[in-house]
Amino acid sequence: MKSEFPIPKWTEKHGVIRFSVVSDGTTGEAWIARLESKGFYLGVEAKSILRSKSFKTTSGITYEVAILKGEIFSDNERVTKNIYEEAKNRKLSTPFPEVACLIREKFSDKELEAMGLFWIFTMHEPIEYFCVPKILVANRRDCGSRLITETCFCPATEWACDGGFAFVVSH
Repeated sequence: MKSEFPIPKWTEKHGVIRFSVVSDGTTGEAWIARLESKGFYLGVEAKSILRSKSFKTTSGITYEVAILKGEIFSDNERVTKNIYEEAKNRKLSTPFPEVACLIREKFSDKELEAMGLFWIFTMHEPIEYFCVPKILVANRRDCGSRLITETCFCPATEWACDGGFAFVVSH
């Protein structure tokens, strides 16, 4: 019997959104085709990162993702250094870049809006694009559903409050 109420894809408690995604071995090149076939726009830099040798994939791994919403930090405290410290205090780890693709595929723009997020910054180890460290970002602003990049790895980089920072739960 079909439930009248769909099972939510995520939970939220005290400004932390949690959900799981499962890797399936999709290569970076295959992610480009897969996401574009579903109507997602991928920026030139994001495509370059997905095609890089630094983009590693896994298969059959369930990632428990925790997104720290930007709003849990005061404006002057929402900097890279503090975000990583908060993740460490919560026993969260750095995700693989493929988690950004899994997140972008899992959630529609309407779902990101329901979460209160315009951006989900996947806080993976940065991958260089023309010698500039970048991370992958699921975005619902501007031109629609996108997977783009952000340059951000100065410890004092300030972030907007309308985004979230994706890490994985350590086991």
